Amino acid sequence: MKPRPRHFLSIRDLSPDEVMPLVIQAMDMKKSRRAARAKPLAGRSIALLFEKPSLRTRASFEVGIYELGGFSFYMGGAEVGLGAREPASDVARVLCRYVDGVVARVNSHKMLVEFCKHASAPVVNALSDWEHPCQTMADLQTILEAKGGLEGVTVAFIGDGNNVSRSLALGCASVGANFAIASPKGYEIDGQSLGLARERGARNGTSIKSVLEVEEAVTGADVVYTDVWTSMGQEAERKARLAAFKGYTVNDKVMKMANKGAIFMHDMPAHYGEEVAPGMLEHASSVVYEQAENRLHAQKAVLKFLMGTK
Repeated sequence: MKPRPRHFLSIRDLSPDEVMPLVIQAMDMKKSRRAARAKPLAGRSIALLFEKPSLRTRASFEVGIYELGGFSFYMGGAEVGLGAREPASDVARVLCRYVDGVVARVNSHKMLVEFCKHASAPVVNALSDWEHPCQTMADLQTILEAKGGLEGVTVAFIGDGNNVSRSLALGCASVGANFAIASPKGYEIDGQSLGLARERGARNGTSIKSVLEVEEAVTGADVVYTDVWTSMGQEAERKARLAAFKGYTVNDKVMKMANKGAIFMHDMPAHYGEEVAPGMLEHASSVVYEQAENRLHAQKAVLKFLMGTK
């Protein structure tokens, strides 16, 4: 009987001991990108199943798969109708007879889990409503490049307790980095995710906390990170969210609360005048564009790990 494939739906799908080696491999792939390339995906076909629009995710995966020697093809939500036009189980059983792997950017994490129950090929979560693990792998790489290490670094996330913050909390806990999130009441990171991150970080004494005040999270931080206040699928909540998150904008004043030499991060797209002040992506502390570039390299490391020739 063929063994079940390994998927990457959550940072939890990697053991803490697997996270750092993948981050280091991503850095190595970045350094050697223009050199003669190994082709661990040679002869492999990867389906890009996207229910949500994308700039960075689609481009970085398509280029990364090409650079690893593989072939990719794009399937939009209208073509698949995951769970609507066809049950996720049927889509998985059929698609995995054609391909060696699936990269999925989906509306529902629960639907993605259902898909994976029936998938005979590895599946990578390129974003769901619950986690964004590929973004976190790129984030850890970016912090490592900027700070020279991850253990003991303090990351402050300002904003919604969303998919990005959940994955980042788990990622920080995996590598010994401290994590603090400041969110307005009612928009905090969920207790389950906080607990799982604390369990993961317990072995190295990592601090994982959720607070209400921006200054409490940012004081002593080496990294200040923010994300949009209204994610895709939450458009109906936009007016209420703009009111609730007033005072949570990251600007130069917030950066001055952090440690000297702190870096600023944002996974993009940015909404200027909301979660981020105009000009912050070009701020002296910003590593945002390096962070965006590192999606390519971090995802290549994950693809090679899950789908590459042994």
